[in-house]
Amino acid sequence: MSHATAGFQKISRHDNLFQERVHDAYKARAKPHEPTVCPQCGAVFHEGRWQWLTAPEGAHSETCPACHRIHDQFPAGFLSMKGEFLQSHRDEIMHLLHNHEKRERAEHPLKRIMAVEEKEGETLVTTTDIHLARGMGEALHHAYQGELEYHYNPEQNLLRVNWEH
Repeated sequence: MSHATAGFQKISRHDNLFQERVHDAYKARAKPHEPTVCPQCGAVFHEGRWQWLTAPEGAHSETCPACHRIHDQFPAGFLSMKGEFLQSHRDEIMHLLHNHEKRERAEHPLKRIMAVEEKEGETLVTTTDIHLARGMGEALHHAYQGELEYHYNPEQNLLRVNWEH
């Protein structure tokens, strides 16, 4: 049975089982054994999260979610930038974005820029994490103003951020 209220959909189930709305293939169903090291980037799963640590002797080996996304070329975040201001300040803007990513990645190894693509006056930055894309968009807006839009797709756990100036 389904009821719609103000754009939200409430689903009633008689078997009392929660049905997952978002299936994220890059989120582990169970936590890795501790300690676990990613063979690609060297991040270590310790104390319930991925961290930049020296891998202890005898650590398990498992690819972290960020390296998995990079390998599959399947971003979680997209930051699209365009406009005359972008073209005339491109180096400064890219420096801002890379510094933001560097600060985030130092504390959160799963937040990384995957690629930067240029085409037809637009720059597209893809990320391994939706929060990194959102944060970079906010940093751009804070520094340079302009138009900022977010489009979140909960079914795919995907965020598209558009910035124009």
